[in-house]
Amino acid sequence: MSSVCAIALDYYDGRSGRAQRVTARLTDHTLYLHGAGVARSVPVHEVRWPERSRRAKRVAHLPDGAALYGADPDAWDAWAQAGGRREPLVSRAQRSWAWALACLAGLLLLGAVLYQWGLPWIARGAVQLVPPHAEQSLGLAAYDSMRESWLAPSELPAEQQQRLRQAFQQAVQKAYPGGKAPAWQLHFHKSRIGPNALALPGGTMVVTDELVQMVGGDAEVIVGVLAHELGHVEHRHGLRALVQTTLLGVAASVAFGDFSGWLATAPVLLGQAGYSRDAEREADQASIRILQAAGISPLAMVRFFDKLAENGQRNESPLGISISSHPADSERVQAFRNAAAARR
Repeated sequence: MSSVCAIALDYYDGRSGRAQRVTARLTDHTLYLHGAGVARSVPVHEVRWPERSRRAKRVAHLPDGAALYGADPDAWDAWAQAGGRREPLVSRAQRSWAWALACLAGLLLLGAVLYQWGLPWIARGAVQLVPPHAEQSLGLAAYDSMRESWLAPSELPAEQQQRLRQAFQQAVQKAYPGGKAPAWQLHFHKSRIGPNALALPGGTMVVTDELVQMVGGDAEVIVGVLAHELGHVEHRHGLRALVQTTLLGVAASVAFGDFSGWLATAPVLLGQAGYSRDAEREADQASIRILQAAGISPLAMVRFFDKLAENGQRNESPLGISISSHPADSERVQAFRNAAAARR
């Protein structure tokens, strides 16, 4: 038996609200209470001991509903320590700056790991659970909404649309022999967003009149751009982006409470930008593969980026790639140049 020390405490028997003054003695294994009409012993491990806090009164609960109150927290702590009570690690950590900083660093590290690998992995798994018809319905709904807001009927000649559609169809057939290409539907539109092309979940692809006009109707360039969009369709990037954005939004709202605040939305925007860059690189690889299968040099896409530059639409953000939704154009151009050089 180790040291035995005593302290005067208020004892409540759990049946009445009257406090009884008792002397409490503590050993390694037993709590002894003695006072007027009170004489009992309780195994230490059956007592629910209070956590240590700076100024709060101490209350220990006994298994039969009785309780001990100590108005002087310093005297209680000294008594408990002398009686062999070891403070729980959690309680000590709560008052330690070193522990707090270590926990914060661990939390940030865990968040970074989930952010970089966890969410994309979960999103890929979730996407596999979505049936194709549901993804197509989602894409068509988005397409209908876009037509109501910023898409207008195409003003390109029907013959030109047919020629471009046929050129892309032939390239896809060569890249995906045996009819293994993902389903796609191509729509031409005049738009308010200028030169652009996009792929919606389920294979709905849109290319604007302004983009076709910007490249002078160059069929090889259009095929390269559409091949890039088909890469998005093949990898289901649209649906994956939606899932990831939803997951990030839920995580941010849980962490920060008010999702409408900038602190909560920033991780979503930055995170989605990162995922989008990876998706763009995958789609560029699909474009290279389809172009090469069709016997078209990947330099066709270099011509596309040159046209973008002429129109002042190059993506070379001075703020760096970390907040850009697409890789820098210089990186993408170099990838197409390298692919073209490798085929020579």
